[in-house]
Amino acid sequence: MITIGQQFPKFEKTAVVSLEKGKEFETISSDFLVNDDNVWTVMFWWPKDFTFVCPTEIAEFNKNYGEFRDRETRLIGASTDSEFVHAAWRTHHDDLRDLKFPMLADTSKSLAEELGILEPNEKIAYRATFIIDPTGIVRWVCVNDLSVGRNVKEVLRVLDGLQTDELCPCNWEKGQETLTV
Repeated sequence: MITIGQQFPKFEKTAVVSLEKGKEFETISSDFLVNDDNVWTVMFWWPKDFTFVCPTEIAEFNKNYGEFRDRETRLIGASTDSEFVHAAWRTHHDDLRDLKFPMLADTSKSLAEELGILEPNEKIAYRATFIIDPTGIVRWVCVNDLSVGRNVKEVLRVLDGLQTDELCPCNWEKGQETLTV
C-alpha cells in the first residue's frame, strides 16, 4: 500500500461533477493534486455504490465540505464503480444529489490497485482516506475495513495538524497549543 512520504500515483479518470444535463462528467488527473496555491487534497474511497455505509460517509464529507474549503483543501470521492453508476446513485439518493465534490470512477481498478487498497476477493476498494499535500506527497493514510465507516471529524483534525507543520500532541485539536522542543 502506498504510504506517507510517497508521491501519489499518476492517474487520469472520469468523475461525476454535476447532475446538470451535459455537464455531468469531467476528467480529473493527478496533475490536479499538485499546485502552487497551497491547496491540499483529501481523496477518500468507498467500496460500492448503492450500499448502506457508503452514503453515510459521502453525505458526512459533503456536510463538512465548507470545513475542508476553509482549510484550502479539495475533496475527491472515489470507488471502482463507473461514472454512470455514480451518476445514477446521485440521482436516486436524496443525500447525494447535491454533492459539492467529484465522484471519481476507477472502473479499471488501476488506481485502487496502485494505491494498494483493492480488497483481494471482490476487487473493490477498502474505505481508504489519503491526505495529499500541495506537492502531491501523501501525508496521511487511514484504511477501514469494509464494514466500518470512517470519522470525518478525525480527517479534519489530522488535516489541521498537518497544516500547522508543527508537533501536535495526542488528541490535539485546532486552536490548542502545539509542542515546542
